[in-house]
Amino acid sequence: MTTNLSFSLNTPLSELKRITPAYIKNLKKLKIKTLGDLIYHFPNRYEDFSKILPIKDVFVGEVVTIQGKITDINLTRTWKRKIYITEIEIKDETGSISAIWYNQPYLAQTFKPGLTISLSGKTSKEGKRVYLQNPSYELVRKENQFLAHTARLVAIYPETKGVTSRWLRFQLKQLLPFIKEIPEFLPQNIIRKNGLMPLALALNEIHFPNSREKIEHAKKRLGFDEIFFIQLFLATQRANLKKETSPAISFNQKIVKKFVDSLPFKLTQAQRKAAWEILQDLEKSHPMNRLLNGDVGTGKTLVASIASLQVAEKNHQVAFMAPTEVLAWQHFNTFYSLFQENNFGIVLATGSQNKFFNPTTKEIKEVTKKQIKEIVGNGRAQIIIGTHALIQEDSVFKNLALAIIDEQHRFGVAQRAKLASGQKLTPHLLTMTATPIPRTLTLAIYGDLDISILNEMPRGLRTVNTKIILPQQANQIYRFVAEQIIKGQQVFVVCPRIEEVKEEKIESEAIIKKLDMKAVDTEFEKLKKIFPKFNIAKLHGKMKSQEKTEVLEKMQRGKIDILVATSVIEVGIDVPKASILWIENAERFGLAQLHQFRGRIGRKGQQAWCFLFSNKDSSERLKAMVATNDGFKLAKKDLEIRGPGEFYGVQQWGFPDLTIGSLADYETVKLARDEALNLLKEDSELKKYPALKAKFSDFTKKIHLE
Repeated sequence: MTTNLSFSLNTPLSELKRITPAYIKNLKKLKIKTLGDLIYHFPNRYEDFSKILPIKDVFVGEVVTIQGKITDINLTRTWKRKIYITEIEIKDETGSISAIWYNQPYLAQTFKPGLTISLSGKTSKEGKRVYLQNPSYELVRKENQFLAHTARLVAIYPETKGVTSRWLRFQLKQLLPFIKEIPEFLPQNIIRKNGLMPLALALNEIHFPNSREKIEHAKKRLGFDEIFFIQLFLATQRANLKKETSPAISFNQKIVKKFVDSLPFKLTQAQRKAAWEILQDLEKSHPMNRLLNGDVGTGKTLVASIASLQVAEKNHQVAFMAPTEVLAWQHFNTFYSLFQENNFGIVLATGSQNKFFNPTTKEIKEVTKKQIKEIVGNGRAQIIIGTHALIQEDSVFKNLALAIIDEQHRFGVAQRAKLASGQKLTPHLLTMTATPIPRTLTLAIYGDLDISILNEMPRGLRTVNTKIILPQQANQIYRFVAEQIIKGQQVFVVCPRIEEVKEEKIESEAIIKKLDMKAVDTEFEKLKKIFPKFNIAKLHGKMKSQEKTEVLEKMQRGKIDILVATSVIEVGIDVPKASILWIENAERFGLAQLHQFRGRIGRKGQQAWCFLFSNKDSSERLKAMVATNDGFKLAKKDLEIRGPGEFYGVQQWGFPDLTIGSLADYETVKLARDEALNLLKEDSELKKYPALKAKFSDFTKKIHLE
């Protein structure tokens, strides 16, 4: 690869002559499109090949590196299985040993007698013969040659078809002169104060480390950078927001009290506190930016409805954006039942359904998209509920004062701007989490955003009885489920995708939906044989929105006994008589996702059961599910088990994927946040730090604003 130092981190890989179009296509599956993407594609582990031994000291079963001259090469093919075997003999001053590779016949052309070779791998034994099986190799052509694949800590990377760790190391080795010249962007005082490694050295050590200690120093520096930019972004957005003006919605105690008193249950203390915090924010003339961080079943929607009531009573508009059409339809029904006696127009606007509740005639009518636009634009609707359809180019609100967003959306600055287009004032923003988020992550991802926490279950809700079910216990559960259905209860059965899909195979959402459908169909047929007398239905992503809605309406009316579904049911679906959740291959789901599923049952106070079908009773996350119903505890545990990269929803929070920085590392998060805030106090426009300003500008461009 040409190490042309005029290249930049933004240089497309297509400009690097050594990387062919086939590789460029494969690299895109790893989100590697530029030189910077390649350099910032970090290893996920290391093989320790640093133990170099003379051949005579090699023992069976140990990972070693040996170096010597090739004395013999032999290529054979097995008769039965037609497997190519390449075997070479290597000799040093102390003895000789052979190395074997399977189905790599081209190696016979690569190796030549007399060449010096470095081999790293695990030793095996057959009879009395000790040999290396499929070792990493490197031809040594000169003294003190830089070795990338053997005799060191060797980086192993996330791979895809056609792109191996060896290939990545080869390319990165060619780029070392370029990496050495990458300019430092962090201010020197931040580097010194926090004991951080210089950037160029950190990038070198993360790919070609000289010791385990150096890897940790490199990770600390590169992780700090990622979290620092997130904190810098949050701080600048908050400062910009403070400069904007929002409609001040004065608190009407009489109306709110009347509404709360009319409810058939009492609000929890957590709901009261959260509602009060939101109502106080709405009174201010600068935009609210509050996160409603709540556990499953703690009544987030009801808190949001109190805020909506306050806004709608002042004849301002509320936009409520739900993650799915099914959930938008459900929210529309909830708001209709809560506010049908108020003088509010309520709209449902999704890709497939458009409805309007007319407060004058008290009727719900199907309307066209054009009519929705007119109703919203002339202010006849105060509460507008929908999906992404709400922020399409031609959506215009008359006087939007509050946007309520489900956190499953990547909702950023651009979306708020779209909702506010044509508005004189910036709307207030209330974001609701789909699942509880631990304190570390709220700080990392939201900075010092105002947060209201709902951690108290409504009175009367019983704890869901959760059990791990092994294959030999299945018949017992089948009998129990049948008894409960006869008593009038309903069942959700959740199954994961039948096939585990590798990332490189996922080229479209359609493939995932097809596999989901296959999983549901298989389970559906199985359950029809087990429960022939009961009404069984299915729900999956490949169904049309109208079909999904019809299935859920039947489930809610009690016309379906067992609903077989994929993870489509995880967010918010409300079926009063559902008291049994049965999850197949439960170990395939994350903890937070399992907790979301569990939130679908026992919603009316009846005893509920969650059965986690699995071949493994030792799964850490399944044991955690049995141990507690507390979503905040489970979220913390999920973070410990899977790490922040895979934590439920992290990839949807809008920031570029974290490659190395740990959002779970509270100290680093706090450190990076403090440094970002101090820097902006000193120089809010980063004029003194042009390199940092340029790097930060690149970061903000990468933020998902879909």
